[in-house]
Amino acid sequence: MAMLQMQRISIYALKKDRKPVLELLQRRGVLEISDSIAEDQVFQKMDVSQVRSSFERNINVAKEASQILSSYVSEQKSILSSFEGRKIISLDEYSNFNSKLDDTLRIANQIINCNKGIAEGRADILKLEAQIEMLKPWTNLDIPLNFEGTKQTKCFIGTFPKEYSLELLYQELAEYMPLNIDIISASKEQTCVFILVTNSLQEKVYEKLRSLEFSHPSVSVDKAPAEQLEKYSNRVSRIQEEILSLESKIEAFASNREDLLFLQDYERMRSDKYQVLGQISQSNNIFIITGYIPERETKALREELEHKFMLSVEIETPTEEEDIPVLLKNNPFSGAVESVVEGFALPAKGEIDPTAVVSCFYYVLFGIMLADAGYGIIMTVACGYILYKYRRTMEVNTKKFMSMFLYCGISTTFWGIMFGSYFGDVFDVIATTYFGVTNVPIIPPLWFFPVNDPMRMLAFSMILGLIHIITGYLIKVFQLYQQKDYIGIFYDAVSWILLIISCTILLMSLDMIKNILGLTLVIPSSIKMLSGIIAILSALIIILTNGRESRNPFKRFLKGAYALYGITGILSDVLSYSRLLALGLASGIIGNVINKMAAMPAKSFGFVGVIIFIIILLFGHTLNIAINALGAYVHTNRLQYVEFFGKFYSGGGRSFNPFTMKTKYYKVKENVNNG
Repeated sequence: MAMLQMQRISIYALKKDRKPVLELLQRRGVLEISDSIAEDQVFQKMDVSQVRSSFERNINVAKEASQILSSYVSEQKSILSSFEGRKIISLDEYSNFNSKLDDTLRIANQIINCNKGIAEGRADILKLEAQIEMLKPWTNLDIPLNFEGTKQTKCFIGTFPKEYSLELLYQELAEYMPLNIDIISASKEQTCVFILVTNSLQEKVYEKLRSLEFSHPSVSVDKAPAEQLEKYSNRVSRIQEEILSLESKIEAFASNREDLLFLQDYERMRSDKYQVLGQISQSNNIFIITGYIPERETKALREELEHKFMLSVEIETPTEEEDIPVLLKNNPFSGAVESVVEGFALPAKGEIDPTAVVSCFYYVLFGIMLADAGYGIIMTVACGYILYKYRRTMEVNTKKFMSMFLYCGISTTFWGIMFGSYFGDVFDVIATTYFGVTNVPIIPPLWFFPVNDPMRMLAFSMILGLIHIITGYLIKVFQLYQQKDYIGIFYDAVSWILLIISCTILLMSLDMIKNILGLTLVIPSSIKMLSGIIAILSALIIILTNGRESRNPFKRFLKGAYALYGITGILSDVLSYSRLLALGLASGIIGNVINKMAAMPAKSFGFVGVIIFIIILLFGHTLNIAINALGAYVHTNRLQYVEFFGKFYSGGGRSFNPFTMKTKYYKVKENVNNG
């Protein structure tokens, strides 16, 4: 249980050293910078908004170019590549990138422009293809669609929304003779026609045509449709060639992928650096940096700064009133579940880091919920392999997460052995199905089968829940002791512990509870009497003291009585641990069902049955471990957050946010060979 002690640091340096000092602090990543110094006539703060905007533009350009490049030239990655972490580069590579910055930006813009040209070309092709489709019905027409007639005649070129024969059209227009009708094309959807009439009849003919729902072509060209179609087709071919050329140009930039990715990180680091420049106070000659730093880092940072630059460093202990950031530090076993604690909240002032206690219960509870040695071995081996393979490059948070599941896998294996579950009862099913063995189980449990004795499992779950809850109150005792609230220790913690223990003993002495849980425990009458007295005294203490901040005796009594009512909440909390039974049984029973399903076709289909058996086992148990491991993870977190933290922990601390290289693809190290 450790939170690193923080110190307040102030750095006074010459303005000419501003850039190298900030870059050094950014590489070290141990200092959270604050802007606590107010501006005055001497010390001012820079306006860096425009500079940071230019960095953000460059980041967006590089990001867009990278995405475009990936869509044309996919990067080959292994299934486990997400565990590799960021690529490590040296400080020299980082420093030398400035000479490639402009060229990389130019390449990024070229990729974007090529992609824009491709998009525009494809849009043009869609338009041309639409026009081609509209012209296809008119290919037999040897005059332009915009032809209107001669001096003596009027031409109507257009369509009817249904199929007409030449005879039917002449019948419809018989009263307006003489005229000429040609059907260019006809289908069920439309009839394309060419109609030529004298000028004297054009208005009457047009009115008749409108009554037949005649409409002019939606496309108007000054060439014959066949000629125009050829022109459009040639233009589509040219655009397609241009698109292929642009795609080839984009693909040729595949070798610049790493530069485009690093450009994003490079500009992001510069943007963060300028953000800090906007926070610190500066005069004409000096600048001041203030913030918080872990105490263990102060000596090394001070020595390095004073050795490389002409400056002054002051280290002070923060006051109680300051909003000090929180940074957790635990051993590898407990530190693996720091994300669980942080997911709820970081410790507030006066609270301890509960990570060490959480880790012990977390692994136990997870293991009981999954409780299958086969599943546990798979989790342990898989996580162990990944942790070993990527031990040098894996990100810290990913490493903690995988370590957590490694320990959960070990716990799952242990409880699986205790409860005799190995991929459910797969060994028993194999022995019975293929070898005719009837003496099962093949591998008996070291303790008992929860499926055969669920009430014993329920009793064990509730006892473990009581231990978990009482541990929470014991941590509260420790916290109140650190705060020197000795009265609160007895009134707010010890009284509840005594009440819970005494009530538990009284409940365990009831025949009804014994019968439900299948217990044979005999509690002496003297113990029962003592427990009853302690329960009454504890209840009275809670009633009389939980409202002690109120001066009104009646309000004090009501608050105390309401606080005592919280014993029902504790009972509910204890019952919540029955989920250990529920999830443990679910994992085992589903595994058994999968095994029996796999065994059904085994004898009927001979060798094929063996293959079906293996396939069902692989698919079924893969699905079972995925679903129940997720369920165990979720419900273990819930037991920590609700039943455990609710007894002593509220959180509310502020996370330590150091000025560091917040990169996505690369890590910069001064000595790559030393890791």
